[in-house]
Amino acid sequence: MHRIATTALLCSLPFLSSANEAYGPRLEGFDYPWPVKTFAFESQRQTLEMAYLDVAPTGRPNGRTALLLHGKNFCAATWQTTIDALIAAGYRVIAPDQIGFCKSSKPERYQYSFGQLAANTQALLTHLGIEQASVIGHSMGGMLGIRYALDHSAQTRQLLLVNPIGLEDWKALGVPWRSVDAWYANELKTSYESIRRYQLEVYYDGQWTPEFERWARMQAGAYLGAGKQAVAWSQALTSDMVFNQPVVHELKNITVPTTFFIGQKDRTAIGRDLAPPALKATLGNYPALGRDAAAAVPGATLVRFEDLGHSPQVQAPARFNAALLEALRGE
Repeated sequence: MHRIATTALLCSLPFLSSANEAYGPRLEGFDYPWPVKTFAFESQRQTLEMAYLDVAPTGRPNGRTALLLHGKNFCAATWQTTIDALIAAGYRVIAPDQIGFCKSSKPERYQYSFGQLAANTQALLTHLGIEQASVIGHSMGGMLGIRYALDHSAQTRQLLLVNPIGLEDWKALGVPWRSVDAWYANELKTSYESIRRYQLEVYYDGQWTPEFERWARMQAGAYLGAGKQAVAWSQALTSDMVFNQPVVHELKNITVPTTFFIGQKDRTAIGRDLAPPALKATLGNYPALGRDAAAAVPGATLVRFEDLGHSPQVQAPARFNAALLEALRGE
């Protein structure tokens, strides 16, 4: 019994020791499941590095590439189970960390726009010799995926959007504007506890499972290290981008085959903390937002997950991956 108890304790130590792990400004100290590569390029009068995963198929290669675009509170590594499913199905997978996020450069001065991030992403694919990809975007990555498909339609084989944000124009609806300085002040208060509290309420309808823990710790660890200010500043600049560049008005212009995957329990809405109570209660209504977005995109398909929240690929990977692969096969 003593040996069993000791073994159980030892098995739990890695998790316990990483509970308050501090990572560098480019997530130094946090390991991704595959080797991280970097793409150096010039943008806005400076040399930047975009970190990315380039994962070869393990199943019979089908000659296709899947491009995975992470959300604002996520990284390339968060796609781990989706990458596993895609490479087993024969896809080459490219999963970048966008500039300002995770293991990529965090420039002090940068004019963030979804057009710029889409251009950066296209430069990476050109560098890799990839002419076309199926674009899969989650959360903020869904906003970026839409911009990419609008600006680079010939390079977009298919667009697959997982609980994208930006499906409503928060500012036009009456959510108050805030300065980058105010966003930054809020970001400096970020902790594991605040991340967990926010995700529990907004992402997962009050249901927390062990699968969420690693990614919440990853995000929190970036705020515990010496690069806290750089991380917080990048997050402030990109929050300003997200709030001021909604994609909802351009959905009708998408011309590539599109599928929406919507966890119905999601309630994400940027800036909702400043919204008047009556407005706040109406924001982030993903059952309605997903339905209306799919109706706005010509020929789009809507896949609903009635019991899931903001990140179906994390919450129920087997179900999500099955739906994703079916959509990819049905283009």
